[in-house]
Formats: sequence, structure tokens, C-alpha cells
Amino acid sequence: MPDDGYLNVSRRGVLAGGVGSAALAQASILRAQQPMPGSQSGNEGPSTMRIRMTVNGTPQEVDLDTRTTLLDTLREHLKLTGTKKGCDHGQCGACTVMVNGQRINSCLSLAVQHEGDEVTTIEGLGTPDDLHPMQDAFVEHDGYQCGYCTPGQICSAVAVLEEIRSGIPSHVTDDLTGPMRPTEMEMRERMSGNICRCGAYSNIAEAMAQVAEA
Repeated sequence: MPDDGYLNVSRRGVLAGGVGSAALAQASILRAQQPMPGSQSGNEGPSTMRIRMTVNGTPQEVDLDTRTTLLDTLREHLKLTGTKKGCDHGQCGACTVMVNGQRINSCLSLAVQHEGDEVTTIEGLGTPDDLHPMQDAFVEHDGYQCGYCTPGQICSAVAVLEEIRSGIPSHVTDDLTGPMRPTEMEMRERMSGNICRCGAYSNIAEAMAQVAEA
């Protein structure tokens, strides 16, 4: 037993109850009064940290609770609400953004992990007057219905084509020696982490195929 005053009781006392139970209850109270990790005393809040990153080409500095996700940083602190919070468990892909050119689920990533990184959200891909080719293709092929998952779908689709160009294999890549081709199976496999509850998958595939051909 550690000699820290928290569990000053034997195993026999725990099993017998009585004094052992009282000691355990006291230990729980004492532990609850201890400061949180990152704080200097129990009255202080969680630690904060100044994070610097480039978002959509603009340098940003923000003081954050170190537990803040990249998703909440974008939505709540930088007011870039195009990136959506869906499941908040990394299972739907609605929060997909690109970090240094690679797609990630921003709900599963802490902002403090991205000090100095370049983050691209749906707002950084294009504007209503100057759409990204993938955004334009989604409009042309009706690659959305309710639109909630669309920002994540488009960010993921842009990154998928770059993965294929770079020769990064997937589970369905049949030839690891030759040039990789953006086949429908390749694109569907790579996009499988982005869920569309409206079921616009075939339209999304058509939009991606158009951009891939171009």
C-alpha cells in the first residue's frame, strides 16, 4: 500500500467492511479535492495553451483549453462552421478537414497537436464565385441532399484524388507496382468513412469521376 494517507487500510479491512469502507470513502473524498492535471490548485480551471496554425491560408493564434478538439476550435473559436459535428466519435466523416494536405477527422484530433500546421476546411477550397472543381462537380451531379455531410464529403474527395495521384494504396488496390488509377472501386473504398444518410453515394462517385478525368 502506498504511504500517502489515501488508503490506510488493509485488504482484510476492505473485505470485512466497517472501518475499511469508511477509509475508502474518505480516500475518495480526498482524491476528489486534488487539483486537476495541468492546474496548480483545485480552485483553478484546466490549463490553457496558445496555439498557432494556418487555417485556409490565414495565420491564426488562439488560447485554448488543452482538451479542445480541432473541430471545436474551428467551429467555436474561429467561427468556421462549414465543418460539421456529426457523431463526434470519428465514425461519420462529417468533420473531415485537410491538415498539411491529408484528410483527418477533426473531432478526434486535439488542437494542440496541430501547432504550426496548415488546415484547410470547406471554406478554404473555394467561394460561391470561384468554386473548387470538386464543389462544382457536386453541384452538377447533385452530390448532396440535406447537405449536412457535404463539407466533409468534398474535403475527403479532394484528398482521395491526391492520395491516388501520390500512389498511396488502399485495401482494394490490385496493382502496387504500376501507376494507380482512380477507378470507381478505389474511390468508393477510400470514401467509405464518409457517411451520407440521404444515400447520395452514386452522385458523389459521379462527381469524383468527373474531377478525376479532368
